Amino acid sequence: MLAELTGSTPCAYRRSSPLAALEAAARHRSYSRAADELSVTHGAVSQQIRKLEAELGARLFERRGNAMIPTPAAQRLAAETGRALGLVREGMAAFAAQAINDPLVVSVDPQVSSRWLPPRLPRLVRDPAGAHLDFRVEERLAGFTTDGADVGIRYGGGTWPGLQSQLLVRETLFPVCSPDFLRRHPIAASADLARVPLLHHRHHGWRLWFTAQGLGAPPRDGLAFEDSLMLLEAAAQGLGVALGRSTLVEQDLATGRLVRPLAGQVASARDIHLVWRGDSRKLARITALRDWLAVEAGISGTG
Repeated sequence: MLAELTGSTPCAYRRSSPLAALEAAARHRSYSRAADELSVTHGAVSQQIRKLEAELGARLFERRGNAMIPTPAAQRLAAETGRALGLVREGMAAFAAQAINDPLVVSVDPQVSSRWLPPRLPRLVRDPAGAHLDFRVEERLAGFTTDGADVGIRYGGGTWPGLQSQLLVRETLFPVCSPDFLRRHPIAASADLARVPLLHHRHHGWRLWFTAQGLGAPPRDGLAFEDSLMLLEAAAQGLGVALGRSTLVEQDLATGRLVRPLAGQVASARDIHLVWRGDSRKLARITALRDWLAVEAGISGTG
């Protein structure tokens, strides 16, 4: 009976529980008014009452004109149910209030945490959206249920089953190298890339750039890397030209540690998103963080 009282979702006991239907119908002495309060149909309330009568083996209401009058036993049960529902509501309110004081745990992709996010933290902590945040850098994809994380900042295509997401940054790819390398290997056009040392990434290779520029297959020789940050470090050390990700190279470009030998860019298959569960008890705080990050990243339409 407790499961039917509380239901499977935070407010299910107000809609689909036979005991909630009994309590509302007894209080209003009307199935129709009970249905309006519970946001269900008159038929749904009637069905729930019949279900409860079958379980208890007793009639609970008698019709008198337009009123549904509870029996004395039903009235006592309805009163006890009302008190129990009140306790449930109080407990849920306390649980929700605790979410305001608990830290908002943010699971962050290692590469986002290393380059894109840190320069923005001083501005974030001065905003209410940045209050009491707990950042966890991890490669795993948090599920936001029992793993302790509330929201994530991820690279990806934007679709994660069972989760909601907000695009933060559309990432692009373009050639980068050290200033010294460019002095030693002048590059005036994309075709020149076929004649200089290239640094390869195993997942977003040079084929993207060469195809977009109408060139043939890129050279396959040269160093190859699994990690994007190691790839960029090799480029900064003058070992070749890398196809850099815009979110990872902005600081190095700003300081002059890396330069762009060519204009133009190609779209990446993966962008930066904020990801969360729509039924999170910290949804208000997640929404505040989402809106702040979206404005910071220059993304409109966060609705």
